[in-house]
Amino acid sequence: MTASTSSSDHSGTRRGKSTAQTRRSDATRTAILAAARERFAADGYERATIRAIAKDARIDPSMVMRYFGSKEGLFAAAVALDLRLPDLGPVPRDEAGRTLVTHFLGLWEENEELTAVLRVGATNQAGAERMQGIFRDQLLPVARQVCPDPEQVPARAALCAAQLLGLALTRYVLRLPPAVALTREELVAWLGPTVQRYLTAPSP
Repeated sequence: MTASTSSSDHSGTRRGKSTAQTRRSDATRTAILAAARERFAADGYERATIRAIAKDARIDPSMVMRYFGSKEGLFAAAVALDLRLPDLGPVPRDEAGRTLVTHFLGLWEENEELTAVLRVGATNQAGAERMQGIFRDQLLPVARQVCPDPEQVPARAALCAAQLLGLALTRYVLRLPPAVALTREELVAWLGPTVQRYLTAPSP
């Protein structure tokens, strides 16, 4: 009985230590993410540093790297983006493309975090997964509202994403002069019909 009781006590102690370590780990991760969100919002992606984020979280910078691997990984984990995509239900079907392009242009012009996520997503697995989640959870449901064939929704939405993200990459990340020089009205006029075709045209 004594040996059995002792074994049980040791097992309980190990479980208790494991639980305490998990709680500390979760608390540290939460503190890092909270500090990162505030720092990225205040300083932007480029100016925010791991050292400053660690100082805000009151931990050693090495702990940030231990949990998230890199600044890119931390950013991807910390930033949750709501694209606030429009409800296409009330929109005339032949205006869906122009509506989406107009909305996306407004987002890119006003949201530096979105540009940073695109930059991170092109070079970092965590960032790529974040962009994939945004596509799956936010763009696909909107495309379903107007696409004629439910089975083609993923492909059609992916083509729309290629067009819109390609624009964002050339205009806001690479900043190609001809892309930057185009006005919003010109971009909507050029891209609206293309996105419309991806959404609603008969399958080729």
